[in-house]
Amino acid sequence: MRPLEEAADEAASCVKCPLAAGRTQVVYGVGDPHAELLFIGEGPGFHEDKQGEPFVGAAGKLLNRMLEEFGIDRSDVYIANIVKCRPPGNRDPLPGEIEACTPWLTEQIESIDPKVIATLGRFAGAFILDQPISITRIRGQRFARDGRVVIPTLHPAAVLRGGEKQVDLLREDFRTMMQVLSEPRASVPRPTAVPPSEDREPNQLGLF
Repeated sequence: MRPLEEAADEAASCVKCPLAAGRTQVVYGVGDPHAELLFIGEGPGFHEDKQGEPFVGAAGKLLNRMLEEFGIDRSDVYIANIVKCRPPGNRDPLPGEIEACTPWLTEQIESIDPKVIATLGRFAGAFILDQPISITRIRGQRFARDGRVVIPTLHPAAVLRGGEKQVDLLREDFRTMMQVLSEPRASVPRPTAVPPSEDREPNQLGLF
């Protein structure tokens, strides 16, 4: 499998969807290419589009704060988004945009091979778990996906709007992440599986 740096170089000139026309630059991802913990958000915002790095605004500062509380440097995890270009007005990505970007994320997951995938917010959680979710109901739970553990949590931007109670919930979810990371991969207890919908088809990530 090719290095992530090579994939990022190719992604930098991607024009597979209309988002390419309005971006400043592609926000591919950042961090340790062999990280045990992978964070996945929805898409770049204003600051991310300008700087070319995910989670660098206020939400990113909160994410960094949580990592620091648990003794983890930002450079020791990997941070990515479902789509690599900023949607106009920070709207939710459209299906065609997600479809165009999914191969980049698939390659990131397969190359990094993390023990834990932490999804940030409802949109990312629903995408990775491949079904509608209530993030407040399932946050902090463990879900089995392709030999990895998926732990949905709140989006840091939403936490900032919710105050210290929301920060405490985010902190609880980080404790769960740290607990899983502290265990040998082979001995991690079997996570909860999300029951499939009768009409659901597997998503393009091949996680099911």
